[in-house]
Amino acid sequence: MQKVSESKCFGGTQAVYTHASTSCQCDMTFGLFLPAEAQDGPVPLLWFLSGLTCTHENAMTKAGAQAWAAEQGIALVFPDTSPRGGDVADDDAFDLGQGAGFYVNATQAPWSAHFRMWDYIASELPELLAEAFSLDMERQAITGHSMGGHGALTLAMSLPGRFKSVSAFAPISNPIASDWGQKQFSAYLGDDRDTWQAHDASYLMTQQGFDGPMLIDVGTDDQFIDLLRIDVLAEAIARKRQPATLRLQPDYDHSFFFVSTYMEDHISFHAEALYAD
Repeated sequence: MQKVSESKCFGGTQAVYTHASTSCQCDMTFGLFLPAEAQDGPVPLLWFLSGLTCTHENAMTKAGAQAWAAEQGIALVFPDTSPRGGDVADDDAFDLGQGAGFYVNATQAPWSAHFRMWDYIASELPELLAEAFSLDMERQAITGHSMGGHGALTLAMSLPGRFKSVSAFAPISNPIASDWGQKQFSAYLGDDRDTWQAHDASYLMTQQGFDGPMLIDVGTDDQFIDLLRIDVLAEAIARKRQPATLRLQPDYDHSFFFVSTYMEDHISFHAEALYAD
């Protein structure tokens, strides 16, 4: 692992690292904010998974998360959204290939050689973080935006006991029935739609739900709201009687202006769960 940069930030440090990934078979990059409290002992960790076209840098620089994380004594990790490099398969479309990993393990060529983002986020990166930094891996929470909201919800529901809480900003909520999902799942996972269900938050909600609190925010002026299919997730939450808060925020769109506006709420929500014990 190599440190690319480090800057003082709200009393802590915001750094960027690269490392050779065994899951993705290429170099991967992530950002890590450590609050001042990390100098004295392990601190809780909040994951932020980003959306289509993003790298580790978008949320790290635009979401305004570090100020609120520093106030709560919480670390933040900002992973990249896909494998990258000249040898990594790509597509001319913005919503497939590099920048669009969808947090799945691809099984179809040419994507299967590198696109193993589920293993990277669920296993490899947590193990690396636990070994290298002062983090309390028994106290983790997860959030994300758009495609990253999809990843946060599916990871949280598929890894019982891993995360104390989950939240999402404008998540892709029903990808097996959306153009943001059907195209990518067909390319990455093949035509057997039964294999897609493990990566659909609405389906997972009907089957198992989440063993903790959930917060979801969506702007009423989100230009992609039809692709997100939030209504399907809302219905699944109601049927499951899942403890959750789903808020429609008047006049907000899909941008990081929306994310940064409600970031304080989300970090406070996670802090309550992370420090509950």
